[in-house]
Amino acid sequence: MSKYNFDNIVERKGTNSVKYDLSNEIFGTDDIIPMWVADMDFNSPPFILKAIEQRLQHPILAYSIRPDSFTKSITYWLKSRYNWEVDESQISFSPGVVPGMLMSMTAFSNPGDKIIVQPPVYFPFFTTIKANGRQIIYNQLIEKDNYYTMDFNHLESSIDNNTKAIFICNPHNPVGRAWKKDELERIVDICYSKNIKIFSDEIHSDIIIKPNKHIPLASISEKAAEITITIMAPSKTFNMAGLSTSFVVIQNPDLLKKYNKELDAFHLRQGNIFGTVATEAAYSPIGAIWVDEMLDYVTENINFVMGFIHKNLPQISIQKPEATYLLWLNMKELGMTHKELTEFFIHKVGIGINQGRIFGPGGNGYIRMNVATSLSIVKEAMERLKKAIG
Repeated sequence: MSKYNFDNIVERKGTNSVKYDLSNEIFGTDDIIPMWVADMDFNSPPFILKAIEQRLQHPILAYSIRPDSFTKSITYWLKSRYNWEVDESQISFSPGVVPGMLMSMTAFSNPGDKIIVQPPVYFPFFTTIKANGRQIIYNQLIEKDNYYTMDFNHLESSIDNNTKAIFICNPHNPVGRAWKKDELERIVDICYSKNIKIFSDEIHSDIIIKPNKHIPLASISEKAAEITITIMAPSKTFNMAGLSTSFVVIQNPDLLKKYNKELDAFHLRQGNIFGTVATEAAYSPIGAIWVDEMLDYVTENINFVMGFIHKNLPQISIQKPEATYLLWLNMKELGMTHKELTEFFIHKVGIGINQGRIFGPGGNGYIRMNVATSLSIVKEAMERLKKAIG
């Protein structure tokens, strides 16, 4: 029997929620089911809220440091969830995964240098690279029957002396891959031989659909650890992105020193008082119980959508994700242009989704839909989609 209730529908409008309160600005209407931003509609876990409440018993919210218990909770989590042994001294900070990727890039490359991305992929990768004067090199994923693999041959051929790093999304957003060990080993072999740094965004690492597993890229070998900067966070897992607390694992001491120098240059080491206590509460045995129950619920939602589409919407094709609560739907058979598909979902279906085109090359004709919400809302969304297509 479940200890936590994920069916509960929480009113989020009027709470300065990006997902809900920007609907009118983004879609021109707030009369939609918002299934776009990658946060969950589930309550943040009660043990996290309790930890924050306890900290609020002290009336001063001034400059603070992160205690040893913060890094101990992280090493506990990495060992218990992924069997990854990390020393506390190898952990640094970032206020978010994207800022961590940015500081990694500025620490290990210069304006004009080339950074590789593997689209269709999380779109802030593009803006982070472009806005900081680097060149984007696309190593587009290979798609077959809606299943994606890395193009290793193209990756190798695209590297030159000006190529300094690759952004890896592990697990991959939006296509839902949990990369296997042999795929990660191939990436490491290529990058190590070419002196390329790996910046690994592993924010979705806990959101893995059984029987798949998450493998931290840096954990697979000494070579991987030597060239990899791993950025992780409890934010997606425990629905606490508003606390702006992430962490960075760098096992190469020289790389760690350079990253920390960049962190200090941006004056971002301080962090967030509540993010610290929330992370400690999350990365605990009770946190593991909550995550496992949440994953069971999300998996039910995914299975419902898969079954509904196969039964009622043969025009849409989809591959069950190995990770994340984000579905990557192939809408190409509807024969709509990007603009028509946008208008269709806003005005005919009444669902707010992410258009595939924003995820870069290979994204046209797809949509990304977030199903980390009440099953009743997922069912309503699917019925709306069926009616609109019908």
